[in-house]
Amino acid sequence: MKDSKIEWTHHTFNPWWGCVKVSPGCQNCYAEAFSKRTGHAIWGTNSLRRTFGDKHWNEPKKWNAAAEAAGERKRVFCASMADVFEERADLDPHRERLFNLIVETKSLDWLLLTKRPAFMAKWIGGTSGAGFVHLEEGEALENVWLGVTVENQEQAMHRVPILLEIPARVRFLSCEPLLGPIDLRHIEDADGNTCDALTGNWGIEGRGHTGPSAQRIHWVIAGGESGPKSRPIHPAWVRKIRDQCQAAHVPFLFKQWGEYAYDLANPIATKHPGKVCYPLERVGKSMAGRILDSQEHLEFPSAKSAAEGHQFKS
Repeated sequence: MKDSKIEWTHHTFNPWWGCVKVSPGCQNCYAEAFSKRTGHAIWGTNSLRRTFGDKHWNEPKKWNAAAEAAGERKRVFCASMADVFEERADLDPHRERLFNLIVETKSLDWLLLTKRPAFMAKWIGGTSGAGFVHLEEGEALENVWLGVTVENQEQAMHRVPILLEIPARVRFLSCEPLLGPIDLRHIEDADGNTCDALTGNWGIEGRGHTGPSAQRIHWVIAGGESGPKSRPIHPAWVRKIRDQCQAAHVPFLFKQWGEYAYDLANPIATKHPGKVCYPLERVGKSMAGRILDSQEHLEFPSAKSAAEGHQFKS
């Protein structure tokens, strides 16, 4: 059973509602707009967060029981209305409760997506009491997939190297809203070292590694922005990510164009040799769809990706 409208998950769970904007991808945050429409002033540093009682927290246990009875695994996106790793002390008890719930629901794969990987690194496998989840070196939580949002190259450079250092069964990227071209094959960390995030190779042309590293990205999601103030996505940005993923045999999921549709079959020549543009029209998310070059891209990683290499399923 699937009860989430998000294409890449079966269920959505929020340990709380509310957050603070941290980067350009947050500019037109749908969660903030939705919370305001429902009468909750929970956005910003000085605002309280909306929390929930036992009935809400027991829902994943029901999903887990159903998945276990069916002999299946179900994906749970946590959290669509918050950031699990927002660094606030008053949220620590709720984070602790969340990880206890995750450990208890072994038939669910929990997808934790953040724009704050530095705090995620402290919380998962933290030392000296800094994090609640303490792991042996190289150990990963069996039913947790860790991801970061990378809306442009700047955020990819900042967030991806941190994610690669955190032990995870599956590491994934959400390039949504995609706001510019991203080269995942050349990610530079704070020290100027270059990494191919899709293979885990470090150095020029992957020098120093003879094959894929365990510290790599196992899944990439991309999508355009939706909503009344949405910014259009360029087809070339999506194609670049798709082509990089295909070359590295990494599952790729294109979620949506957003509010705008392109006539990709009829490019318009420009005065620049080899450069074209496409007719663009605002038609709404549903009509814009998610077809890229006559094809849907809805690939998912196997839950064993980190241990056994890239595997695909639909």
